[in-house]
Amino acid sequence: MIYVVEIPHQGRASAWFAFDREDFARKVRAAKELGDRTVFAALSPRQRLEAAGLAPESPSARAEQPGIFEHAERHGWDTVLYRADYLLSPGVWQAEPVSELEACAAAVAHEREVCRVYLSDETAVAALYRDPLYDGRDGFYAHMALREQLIAMEAISDDL
Repeated sequence: MIYVVEIPHQGRASAWFAFDREDFARKVRAAKELGDRTVFAALSPRQRLEAAGLAPESPSARAEQPGIFEHAERHGWDTVLYRADYLLSPGVWQAEPVSELEACAAAVAHEREVCRVYLSDETAVAALYRDPLYDGRDGFYAHMALREQLIAMEAISDDL
């Protein structure tokens, strides 16, 4: 189980869960891939060109997709390049690998005051009782939001 606690700049904290990394990525993409924003992509220049319905030999390909040709010339047609608009900058493709989990976590945290992503029941439960974020008056709603998710997923019991 993956648990996410989001604290907005204004308003109350909320929490949600995903069953696994694939479910987490699916939920984040559904919420954050708006317009031309990309949460995560890992494609070679050839694959990007094919997705546009073109091939490197197509007469109009270079004119229609000059950025893809530039990346192909710099990195090769079959080198996988990574894009993560919330982690890097919008529209940036790079050869240095980026994990989908890291890209999704950055997307969730975007425009939040604080965001925590816990990759297991155990880490979420430990954080609930040890992370200073959940202490005191300021952390009450975040604590309760995470606690409710943990109870709903039967990671802890409702002992109140």
